[in-house]
Amino acid sequence: MRYRPITFERLAGELAERVLVLDAPWVRIAVDGPSGTAALADALVDPLRLGGRAVQRVSTVDFLRPASLRFEYGRENPDSRYWSWLDEGALRREVLDPLGRNGSGEVLPALWDAARDRATRSARVPLPAPGVLVVDGEMLLGRGLPFELTVHLQLSPGALRRRLPEDEQWALPAFERYEEEVRPAEIADVVVRADDPRHPAVLKRAA
Repeated sequence: MRYRPITFERLAGELAERVLVLDAPWVRIAVDGPSGTAALADALVDPLRLGGRAVQRVSTVDFLRPASLRFEYGRENPDSRYWSWLDEGALRREVLDPLGRNGSGEVLPALWDAARDRATRSARVPLPAPGVLVVDGEMLLGRGLPFELTVHLQLSPGALRRRLPEDEQWALPAFERYEEEVRPAEIADVVVRADDPRHPAVLKRAA
């Protein structure tokens, strides 16, 4: 595999250019990866707005299930982290589907405050067309969620161990399983090698 060196600023600009040529009322973007997704998703906002698009940012950390469900099999269960921490149904219902064909255009930016383990009580907000939704989070691919553009930040096993906080090292098997079963680098539209956040590189796919 061949990679093209790039900066995250330039990457955000290239992704924005790719979105701006799409003829759709709304474009839904997923920025997927075990680390660094929020920074890239945030970097997309300004170039998209400069291109004349309304933008709504959503993070999956605001769509986790209540603690009673996330920790049903223990607080450090990799299998639960892999498949059942994300409230996938709520993300689809409250965020993605309203921006699909014949959707209302109104999205819920946050559902659940995981730190306080209670509902955020956020109100739905309209995303005017043409608009772009940018969602960041971990293990988003392979679920059949409707996105027009998917970006995967790829980390080697060694880099992942270094980047995960000490108190989250227990989750390493979840990310390993994701790589083995979903193979996100094979299905994402854009793959970014991000072992060193100062020197990212974009996978050059064969023509």
